[in-house]
Amino acid sequence: MKVWSVSEITGHIKVLFNADPTLARLAIRGEISNLSTGGAGGHAYFVLKDGRCQMNAVMWSSKMAVTPVRPQNGTRVVAIGRVTIYDAAGRYQLMVEELRSDGGGDLYAQFLRLKEKLAAEGLFDDDRKQPLPAFPRLVGLVTSPTGAAVQDMIRILRQRCPGVKVLLAPAVVQGDEAPYSLIGALHRLVKFKPDVIVMGRGGGSFEELNAFNHEGLARAVSSCTIPVVSAVGHESDFTILDLVADVRAPTPTAAATQVVPDQVELQRRLVDLERRLGGALKRRLQRDQARLKAALGSPALRYPDRLLESRRQRLDDVHARLWRAWERTLLMRRQRLDRGVAKLTALDPESVLGRG
Repeated sequence: MKVWSVSEITGHIKVLFNADPTLARLAIRGEISNLSTGGAGGHAYFVLKDGRCQMNAVMWSSKMAVTPVRPQNGTRVVAIGRVTIYDAAGRYQLMVEELRSDGGGDLYAQFLRLKEKLAAEGLFDDDRKQPLPAFPRLVGLVTSPTGAAVQDMIRILRQRCPGVKVLLAPAVVQGDEAPYSLIGALHRLVKFKPDVIVMGRGGGSFEELNAFNHEGLARAVSSCTIPVVSAVGHESDFTILDLVADVRAPTPTAAATQVVPDQVELQRRLVDLERRLGGALKRRLQRDQARLKAALGSPALRYPDRLLESRRQRLDDVHARLWRAWERTLLMRRQRLDRGVAKLTALDPESVLGRG
């Protein structure tokens, strides 16, 4: 029996694929899921699936620029292309050259209808959003207790802020029962009055994340009096929870970073503020000392008697001017009084009759 290397057998299979005329150009009907276009070249990587199976697919950006339909999660399409082997990963994939619409995917259509309905009710409005607390003491988590996401969040919370307390409300995050499990976990957690709640899970397909597109969950989060941070999947994933939550984090680890301050950074800022405050106090003290020195050197403080002498003399002058003005006023009024008395005497009836 010949012993093959991995590269050799992969190359052999690739030759077989390339030699098969059926695989050279074919049309495959399926629903797009796990779409990723975050690469440097803007190429699209996604999964094409039906009810039983799925296959990887890739579409170069140059093909997307001329295709009638652009790839989008949850949409049903007819993908035209060739099947080939991706050597590095050892898997077969569809190299898509053209996409045609085959009607919208059921889940995605439901997502769009619910999104439009809740948006019309104002559940996504910014004025409904609650701010996150600056220094939370208790952080609540609503997620799967066994997933990698919860371990990552707890680790980051402990690293950034060792004093913070974390309370986990375990929930099912995938499947038909997941929305009701998430709602129940949220209600249980609210009773403990955490300062902020993070709800989410790690990455997955559009179907696997569909529990976070539930209307009941959206309304429960919208009516929650405690700020809720959504942390569902990867940055490219988007759910109804992301729209209705107070804050959307691109990943669970990013959510843990957003809800608590970094203790090391806080300490650095405190040291910097202490340094700046010390410098400001020193400069203020120096200014006040200079002002005091200038004041102590002024004649008013060095020779206060001289200043009082001048003030006394001015007071005497003012007093003398006032007294003279009063005497003049008194003299003028006495003269006016004497003239008035003389006039009245001249008009006295007895004096007038005696003269007659």
